[in-house]
Amino acid sequence: MPRMKEKDYQHELRRLHGELVAMQEWVKSTGAKVCVVFEGRDTAGKGGTIKAVTERVSPRVFRVIALPAPSEREKSQMYMQRYLPHLPAGGEVVIFDRSWYNRAGVEPVLGFCTPEQSKQFLQAVPEAERAIVDSGVILLKYWLEVSPEEQTRRLQNRIEDPRKVWKLSALDLKSYSRWYDYSRARDEMFRSTDTAWAPWFIARTDDKKRGRLNVLTHLLANVPYRPLSPEKVVLPKRQKPNGYHEPVLTTRHIPEPFGGSDNGHRKPTKPDSSAS
Repeated sequence: MPRMKEKDYQHELRRLHGELVAMQEWVKSTGAKVCVVFEGRDTAGKGGTIKAVTERVSPRVFRVIALPAPSEREKSQMYMQRYLPHLPAGGEVVIFDRSWYNRAGVEPVLGFCTPEQSKQFLQAVPEAERAIVDSGVILLKYWLEVSPEEQTRRLQNRIEDPRKVWKLSALDLKSYSRWYDYSRARDEMFRSTDTAWAPWFIARTDDKKRGRLNVLTHLLANVPYRPLSPEKVVLPKRQKPNGYHEPVLTTRHIPEPFGGSDNGHRKPTKPDSSAS
């Protein structure tokens, strides 16, 4: 199947963004709690998908959580402890860009935890997620799946593109060499944590545009929102100047190599005779 054209993608994305705004208003009005987990291999498209979800909604409602490496104090805590404070309260949608599932994937594969610690996590997490769901949270877990050939292409693109080279880390290169270790870890994660109350949903993302639209469509279908009747909005009349007129501004303006108005200075307006 050929990759989706940009024009078609933007048309569908605009429609889905309208639905996401409707979902947002429903979440705010009902006090619903939504938690979305995004996992997947490096370059699978988590960041782009999350941006597609959040770029037209309020960051006060949609919060993105991407935690750094744990501190020494956090390493001594119960493993999921540092994630729990970020779970949604009423009227919030929380999106995890990687989550507690680090302990099922990157940590055991790269040696950041012991096999026993990963095994204990996989045994414990289904009941932890049951408690999250029982508290009223709508929990959706997405695994973004990319082929080895497409991952190679994207990583090579990062190496060659100065706009993307910052995305490439030593861990990315190490992870790239461990494809099948990640596959085994993923398979065990699915076996242990794909439950009736918190199932995994797999999205193929070799075509990023199709993958994003598919995830957004599925997300909207699994949150039971109902569009609210919009209130009619009418702009109020602007106040009269009552003697105020624009001065010639002497403060500094940025250069305007792409053009601007009045060379960066606003011309003073004539006093409004109606204010006298």
